[in-house]
Amino acid sequence: MAAAIAVRDAQAGDAAALVALWRELTTTGAGRLPGVPTVPAVEVAVSKHLADPWGRLIVGELDGQVHAMAYLRRAAVSPLHDDTTLTVEYLHVSDAARRHGVGKAMIAEAVAWAEHESCPHLAVVAPAIAREANRFLARLGLGQAGVLRFANTHTVARRLAAEHAPNLLALLSSRRSVIARRAQLARPLPTEPLSYPPEPESAGR
Repeated sequence: MAAAIAVRDAQAGDAAALVALWRELTTTGAGRLPGVPTVPAVEVAVSKHLADPWGRLIVGELDGQVHAMAYLRRAAVSPLHDDTTLTVEYLHVSDAARRHGVGKAMIAEAVAWAEHESCPHLAVVAPAIAREANRFLARLGLGQAGVLRFANTHTVARRLAAEHAPNLLALLSSRRSVIARRAQLARPLPTEPLSYPPEPESAGR
């Protein structure tokens, strides 16, 4: 008898299952993901997503048990185009539910929502090292469009300062102050670009 598969929007009662899925996701080499959240924090997040017309947090059930999750997000395909794209992020199916069609059902839900919202493009974020997942997505016609890298903002700021110029950290600090002052005054952000001091000729790139 075939297993029963269902896909629906996540509810507050799914918080514990979502925490377990996130823990599994972060221990399978999926990259530098944020740490495992608490159940109360997930309950709050789920409520927020239920009220968001541009994003959905969905879960996949196998025989009545939550075994998969994904975040669907609608946005402009680029800053230069009017077309929208639907991006599938944090797609994960538990080890116990692999090869039962749950992943395909999750993608089918994303496609159905994209069609309903007239999104002509679909994107799926998948770890580069997840060979099985990437082969599955490739069979569905999804080609690689880029590599997503993730890091702590403070870490990148420090690396920029170390790699490019000793006084870049001061420039970043000054820029933050300008943005904070503009935000307080509720005025548009400055349009002048952030200028970088010239690097020494011996600096590596």
